[in-house]
Amino acid sequence: MPYRRAPIALGAAAAGGIGYYLYSAGGNPRVAERKFEADAHRASSKLKESIPPPHDASSYRSSNYDSQSPISSSRSSSSSIRTDESAEQKGARVGQQVGGKIDSAVNDLSKAKQDTESYAKQTKAEALRKIDDFDRTVEEKAAKSKSYLSGWFGSGNK
Repeated sequence: MPYRRAPIALGAAAAGGIGYYLYSAGGNPRVAERKFEADAHRASSKLKESIPPPHDASSYRSSNYDSQSPISSSRSSSSSIRTDESAEQKGARVGQQVGGKIDSAVNDLSKAKQDTESYAKQTKAEALRKIDDFDRTVEEKAAKSKSYLSGWFGSGNK
């Protein structure tokens, strides 16, 4: 009996998995396949992390020789401290340089913004002036032509 139920259970589980990935992908089989591969890769990497590395005799010997010498371990720790301090100092120096460059870039951008705004205001004022001059000219010419035409037809309004 169990042999007859196992294929049905495996088939139902596979159909359920396929249905889940197709549903989550919106019915697109390519996207469902990519999601499945991503999940399989994630599960594989978690499994590999949980398995301890194999015991290798050569790595054990080299680690034993290094750990037996207290002088070499103290030297390596002091040199790593110096390296860490120099790395911190270098990081602080580089951070100051980057910060200065960012500040100068921000100042340049704010100056460019102010220049652009002032140029835009000047251009707008000049355009409005030109429009006003054009309107005034059109109104004067219209008034002149109106008085000229009204004289022809005998109207007393000039």
